[in-house]
Amino acid sequence: MTGTHEGAGELAPLSREQALAWVSRWDAQQQVYMPEREDRFTALIDAVGEGAGREDPLVLDLGCGPGSLAVRLLDRLPKATVVAVDADPVLLALGRSAWRDRPGLRFAELDMRSGGWAGRLGLDRPADAAVSTTALHWLTARALAALYAEVATVLRPGGLLLDGDHLREDETVSPVLARLGRALIEQAERRHPAADDAETWSGWWDAVAQDPALTELLALRQRLALDTEHHGSPAGLLRTHVDALRAAGFTEIGTLWQLGGNRLLCGVLGG
Repeated sequence: MTGTHEGAGELAPLSREQALAWVSRWDAQQQVYMPEREDRFTALIDAVGEGAGREDPLVLDLGCGPGSLAVRLLDRLPKATVVAVDADPVLLALGRSAWRDRPGLRFAELDMRSGGWAGRLGLDRPADAAVSTTALHWLTARALAALYAEVATVLRPGGLLLDGDHLREDETVSPVLARLGRALIEQAERRHPAADDAETWSGWWDAVAQDPALTELLALRQRLALDTEHHGSPAGLLRTHVDALRAAGFTEIGTLWQLGGNRLLCGVLGG
């Protein structure tokens, strides 16, 4: 999630069919790493539907990638408005081309580590929910705290922050829970082994590099050094997120859905 390049995600001459094919492959390789991905999506959207308090919620999708969560949310809540935020020019190009003219969906290319990004979203009212899946753990603890503080400035009182991610217990505080959390994930992976020919995350990007329609955007992505965000999980501890949410003014914080460290964390903004 690096760089602010408004419109950069629209440079590639992609057809909708090409983009949909790449998004389908993206979803498939993500499912390899997260067999419960759709279950977590469903739980998150259930929480938005129940907690927003209206049929037409305004939802921010943070670190949206090609829009996989955003379109699922709109399928379930067709009167919603989703502002999907990311800075990866390749993934944004795929999302914009795949879901062009999708009612209720708007992509915003912004650096969520830069101060003031929330104010540049151009919202006409406070958001009812901010959601994210498997994106925020790449941030440092300081950047995560700043991001949650930014979200609080555009979220209505009582609004929800819903983060679906792998957030582990702190082994120095809860060693047994941390070990059991890892074990549950490992056992789930053994029960649902990936096919021998399943595409990996790195394999997907290698394939993208062979598509001439994405050459210019991939070069931009490399100049932005986005892959440097994907070395380790600096904000992979549950307590890092809980502490940052509390500091940002979220008064109720807890896990709504969970399989080991794979969880849906919810924060409710105080009024």
